[in-house]
Amino acid sequence: MNPAENYILNQPEPFRSILLHVKNVVEHTIPNATMKYKWKISCFYIDKTPLCYLNVSQKKGFVDVGFWNSAHLTKHLDRMVSEKRKVVKSLRYTTLEEVDDTVLMEVLLEAESLKSKGFYKREDLS
Repeated sequence: MNPAENYILNQPEPFRSILLHVKNVVEHTIPNATMKYKWKISCFYIDKTPLCYLNVSQKKGFVDVGFWNSAHLTKHLDRMVSEKRKVVKSLRYTTLEEVDDTVLMEVLLEAESLKSKGFYKREDLS
């Protein structure tokens, strides 16, 4: 088993169930995404481009599904948390029941379509 899968399986409940569900949604929605272990968390990549990461905050009691290219995202921003982060926004879940598959899939598909964009939104200087 790879370290990214171990990260998920070694989490206590309810985090493990949330992570396994999100992992399945990502793999179903973006079949060419691969899960890697980076920065001590599970991250999904399309080729060499990061798509999203799965992070557990046991102390605060949630799972973050973070998107690096969030500066370009337009869907479901009302459900995303930035919380003192300049670049990353995330969908945050404290229970499995909070995961709205439709919202997650729409954000994943939009993030995939924007994978060639950078982390920051550059202002048009012309």
